[in-house]
Amino acid sequence: MTLVLGLDCAVSGLGVALVRDGICLASLREEGRDQAARLLPAVASVLRASGQSRSDVSLIAVTVGPGSFTGVRVGLAAARGLAVGLGVPLAGLVTTSVLHMQAVTRSRLIVAAIDSRLGDWFCSIGEEAAPFAATATGLAERLRGKASVIVGPDVGPLAAQLAAAGIDATAEVVSVDPVVVARLGLALGVDAWRERNESEGLPRPLYLRGVSVTLPDGARRTVD
Repeated sequence: MTLVLGLDCAVSGLGVALVRDGICLASLREEGRDQAARLLPAVASVLRASGQSRSDVSLIAVTVGPGSFTGVRVGLAAARGLAVGLGVPLAGLVTTSVLHMQAVTRSRLIVAAIDSRLGDWFCSIGEEAAPFAATATGLAERLRGKASVIVGPDVGPLAAQLAAAGIDATAEVVSVDPVVVARLGLALGVDAWRERNESEGLPRPLYLRGVSVTLPDGARRTVD
């Protein structure tokens, strides 16, 4: 039997889940900051709740972005350390792909969206599409004439802006579910991820832009 540890810190807060052969044994979702201090204790809590030990884990799956620079970095660093320490493969999942799978409405075009907090959104249109950054206006141009459901955290304002621009768009507000992260990681298979890790290295973060930093004089700058 295959036990998968799913981790997410990519958007806000953190999520941890243990899934065995597709069935969730235990999961935890916490909002707030300080993921670096809280993630590993959350993993220990989920392990205790499930009655499993770290040595039982066969695969670790983690969101690699797009999302918060700090959140992606924290989640992926912890996942890489655990994978190396436990000697198991690491599956890297695109955050918008995970959100896409969480959509309830399937009769419309699914658009996964994450607020960048910089005036635009990290989006993907359709299940396999590569994520991109766009303003509400830019996304409206891409969706012209298409009935859409916008899926992701805090997407209500985006759906409202799209509707104001004449787009038939509804919102499904959901946080990234670590259970879905684990299940998507398992879908490709443990051996396939091991081969990918060996040939490509461990998963890397997916950033759609440089990092926004505040300089000593208070000015903000984006750096690669």
